[in-house]
Amino acid sequence: PYTTLFRSTSFSHVSLSHLADTTQPPQTMNHPRPPPLSILPLNLLLRNILISSISSSRLLLPPSLYALSFLANSHSPLLNPDRNPILRAILKSTFYAHFCAGETPTEVSRTINSLKSMGYKGIMLCYAREVVLDANAAAALEASGGTASEAAINNEILPWKEGTLKTVSLVDPGGFVAVKLTGAGSQALYNLSHNLPMSSALEDAITSVCDLAAARGVRLVFDAEQAALQTGIDSWILELMRRYNKKSAVVYSTYQSYLKACPQVLASHLAAARKEGFVAGIKLVRGAYINSDPRHLINDTKEDTDIMYDALAESVLRRTYNSILRPAAGEDASTYPDVSLALASHNPESVRRAMEVQESQASNGEARVELVYGQLQGMADEVSCELVQRAVEVEGQVVVGGETKTVVPQAYKYLVWGTTGECMKYLARRAQENKDAVERTREGRDLMAKEALRRVRGVFGW
Repeated sequence: PYTTLFRSTSFSHVSLSHLADTTQPPQTMNHPRPPPLSILPLNLLLRNILISSISSSRLLLPPSLYALSFLANSHSPLLNPDRNPILRAILKSTFYAHFCAGETPTEVSRTINSLKSMGYKGIMLCYAREVVLDANAAAALEASGGTASEAAINNEILPWKEGTLKTVSLVDPGGFVAVKLTGAGSQALYNLSHNLPMSSALEDAITSVCDLAAARGVRLVFDAEQAALQTGIDSWILELMRRYNKKSAVVYSTYQSYLKACPQVLASHLAAARKEGFVAGIKLVRGAYINSDPRHLINDTKEDTDIMYDALAESVLRRTYNSILRPAAGEDASTYPDVSLALASHNPESVRRAMEVQESQASNGEARVELVYGQLQGMADEVSCELVQRAVEVEGQVVVGGETKTVVPQAYKYLVWGTTGECMKYLARRAQENKDAVERTREGRDLMAKEALRRVRGVFGW
């Protein structure tokens, strides 16, 4: 049913660690493999339990969701966390600390280092700034024929450009920066909604960001947004992939598998990549705008979305078309472009499927595509920690002849950074997502509580 489209399937008790059975020393009853959540520091574990308890409570979640949404959309200085120190202190120590990287470069660097010390390969960092195209701004743009005013350029595009450039500078080479194009303001929203090319000011901003990322070895993931904007986003990002993905994937486009048209859009981009000789950067998600996208564009059930997601992922991983992802018209089914895949999923079964494909390819000496996994900071830690644990277990394993027969998962966490006020809209979306996935959130909470109990028993020798 529609209301459960994005609830993950049940978390299986079989972990990714079972894939290591042929290469790892056997675990004895006296020395069992520690649970994946054992890598979480105690403060993060306890905060996880607190936030997930609120997010899975039918009593506490509705008022919390209302409060976050109200604050995110309020124009009152009193309700702006950046101007109200008491409100800021409350939010920053709870929801902000749980989902966000920090307000300053120093705080962001501290968060990144903390995640890497736990075993994460890196982060996907996003600048939190968002701009809403209100009725007055939309009318002004229509009257001007879509030409942004000097005020819009100075107050929206240039601050977004500087913030995104700073974000690229905060990420180590090999890491990712997630880019939300609508953060550039009313001009971007207008052009995207009308499927128009970038304006000169927007193109200058986006080109500066891409040039810096390419120079620093940082990859850019352009986020998907509402369906009304997505055609324009697809057009812009395809052009950026043509320009920057000649040898490797610098630019990634995001594909939402809850949309019925997703396979056709992806197939057309793959066809362009093959014909024009660039690498297709693919970030695959289930989708995030179920409450705003037109219902007829969305798959009928969650099961349909799960089937599509896993089929798209397998097609890209094997570089082979299948019954869901068919070649575009005129394309030879035996041809497939070079691809890089970011598998963004909170569904453990989808993650395990991908791992199994790559483990099988490694065992058979087959070529593998570049693959990273991503989960949102503060969510699906049970999935992320399994990936990290698996990476630690198999790091550096080789067989005779120098061929690696196993795969080291590359686990990333997606975080936003910015002031508490700038992050309010993001926090409201995360709260809404937890509302739409209460069952999954409860499962995560129960796993966290079980891990906390295990640690207490360890302290007292029970």
